[in-house]
Amino acid sequence: MSRAADLSTATWHKSSYSDGGANNCVEVSDTFPALVPVRDSKTPTGPALVIGPGAWSAFVEYAARH
Repeated sequence: MSRAADLSTATWHKSSYSDGGANNCVEVSDTFPALVPVRDSKTPTGPALVIGPGAWSAFVEYAARH
């Protein structure tokens, strides 16, 4: 069983591509060098998806091309 990361000290940044509306708000934290937490800004106390830095970089590169 894996342990949930303690994200209580995370500093969150809203995506510059979020339109500021009620439906498209993604936040990412760069507080932790070994993981990249991502969450929906509409539910800041809800769950966060935690991704490894390599996988996050691959996702961002892919998204930038499409």
